[in-house]
Amino acid sequence: MRIIHTADLHLDSRMESNLDPLMAKERRGELLDTFSRMVAFAADNEVSVIIIAGDLFDKLHVRKSAKKRVLEEIITHPDIDFLYLLGNHDRTDFLSDLEENDIPANLKRFKKDSWIAYTYGDVVISGRELSDDNYKSISVNLILDGSKCNIVTLHGQESDYVGRDRTHIVSIPSFRNKNIDYLALGHIHSYKCQRLDDRGEYCYSGCLEGRGFDECGSKGFVLIDIDDETLSLTHSFIPFALRELHEITVSVNETMNMPDIIDAITESAKAFAKVPKESLPLVKIVLNGVTDIDFDIDCDRIANVFKDKFYFVKVVDETSTRINYDDFAGDRSLKGEFVRLLSGEDMAEEERSEIIELGIRAILGDEIEE
Repeated sequence: MRIIHTADLHLDSRMESNLDPLMAKERRGELLDTFSRMVAFAADNEVSVIIIAGDLFDKLHVRKSAKKRVLEEIITHPDIDFLYLLGNHDRTDFLSDLEENDIPANLKRFKKDSWIAYTYGDVVISGRELSDDNYKSISVNLILDGSKCNIVTLHGQESDYVGRDRTHIVSIPSFRNKNIDYLALGHIHSYKCQRLDDRGEYCYSGCLEGRGFDECGSKGFVLIDIDDETLSLTHSFIPFALRELHEITVSVNETMNMPDIIDAITESAKAFAKVPKESLPLVKIVLNGVTDIDFDIDCDRIANVFKDKFYFVKVVDETSTRINYDDFAGDRSLKGEFVRLLSGEDMAEEERSEIIELGIRAILGDEIEE
């Protein structure tokens, strides 16, 4: 038997934190396309069940076209069961527009008030949605038959604290020695798999597509294989995103000019040179190190150089300025007077350098971003 474990698809996400409206619209479409490609992969590879471990959608108001697209994929693949568990971002029931008898038979749900189990021969997939009332004691009444292959699905944070998004906690220790072979989790957006106990593992599948630069690297889903005779379970992570997000860090020093910096970025970006044009990544270029006080890094120029090499590029200047106060000892200009004034102030050197840099830029008439 083959099963796909996916989570945190965040379909119909606005995607506008970095992208302009046109590109954001395109990326929203690409997220839906990747969902469709995953379902096609399942059909082509004899997958019987797709577990969606929370956050299928992203917000309260989901476009009808997005809901319709998901339903069409489910309806047109009746040989695949879709086991759907709500996550903390699933703030709307995308089935609410349907009558009960119009809900596809192969779309199966979990509940908050009790554990629900779906049985496929000797494979049992159990799940329960977390709530304020149940998340602390949810493992207590989970009873599993040790002679079966048991998969359990939940959506929550493996942590000892509650995050700002009000995600409930999954206490991993409380699920040990419960006859679990695979604990399919959602919420963390990167693939992670560790031992649960001597019998099983717990796994976050990560998201299908990264949406921001806090979701860099390879994204995809987990493919689970279960031997029908021995019930032994193995799994593998399948990279599947159309586009990846990457952060490139380039160190700058006082000897470098703009062509030198561009050359250094080009060298660091060589890894993406063979990426097909239709899958160009989104890249954040972070510049760090030390520059001379009279040298201004032109981030717009860098972005323009690389705009055709990536789907989207963002340049962030995190360099600091080295100031030699002796150079300004005899400088009778307004700039020299400003530096001498700040040099005598009691403050951290990093703060002093930042204030001097901003002040000199203002004196020279440069535009200063807020």
